[in-house]
Amino acid sequence: MATGNVQYSGSIAIDPHDLEMVTAGTTPRDLAREAIYAVDATMRDHYAKSRTRLMANLNPVIVVQYSFGGGTYTLIHDGVRETVSPVGPNFEMCKSIAHIPLGIYSMLAPYLCGARPVGWQMLILNFRNVITNALNHLKAAELPPEAERSCRTIIDGSASFLDGTISDQAFSIESFEQFTSQIQDAIQTNMRFAVQAQLDGVLDLLRRWRTQLGPAKWKQLYAVVMAIWTTEVRNQNWLLLKHMMDPETVDSHLITIATAAPEENTVSVALENLARIVQDNIAASMVFSAATKFDLDHATALVGPDDLLAGTIEEMLKGCPRNPRAQR
Repeated sequence: MATGNVQYSGSIAIDPHDLEMVTAGTTPRDLAREAIYAVDATMRDHYAKSRTRLMANLNPVIVVQYSFGGGTYTLIHDGVRETVSPVGPNFEMCKSIAHIPLGIYSMLAPYLCGARPVGWQMLILNFRNVITNALNHLKAAELPPEAERSCRTIIDGSASFLDGTISDQAFSIESFEQFTSQIQDAIQTNMRFAVQAQLDGVLDLLRRWRTQLGPAKWKQLYAVVMAIWTTEVRNQNWLLLKHMMDPETVDSHLITIATAAPEENTVSVALENLARIVQDNIAASMVFSAATKFDLDHATALVGPDDLLAGTIEEMLKGCPRNPRAQR
């Protein structure tokens, strides 16, 4: 019987195409570009670490989260957080009834260009039951008498419109506008009572916090208001804070952060954005430090909502025709 080592013809052959794919992206040009990209990646890493440290040291700060009840206020001061929902129930109740026409519109809007005989009746019948149930409970809710009367006016007018719509098996933009025009005064009354509830609750809270912090700390206060895009400008909480914050610092220390989704309506998101703003305030002054228009414009962009490249893009777009073929 023969013995000894078994001889093999060789290792597995290398497929040239496989080798080409494995070694792709390692030309001198590729490696050079990676080295350059690494500069920005390293910068962003240090920027993120600096921002995280800063978030833990932001002080004092008020964060306002949007809520249907008028907003949730959080004061962060010396490592302590106090969270308060300061607005009384009249705010949400008066707004709820004032929103009835908007609710009716939302159900009828898909059919405004030709109401079919089916599809919307059950929606408005169900909604009529909801507003009738609210009407039956108005007295027990203990609204101020004038607010209760305006709520009754809105509900009665809305129920009458819904009844007519069901009876006629039809509606129109004109019939809806006629209905809403008759309850405008009542809606305005509800808005006034809602605002009064918000003023009473929020201003009392801010006065207490101002006393707690003292004048020097109140002047240093940052406030971040979380808002959806449709209420980003001059929203309720922004106006209340602007009224109460120190007039010397309010323009730079009162900030609105627009949220794209409900899950972004958090204190941590507010603090992360505020940390970017505070960090960039210092960076703008130090990075763009020369007394030139270029530095001033770009420092202003860095500390504000403008993109840092916005000015350069606008300038260069002047030489870019919208339709190049038309220039030939």
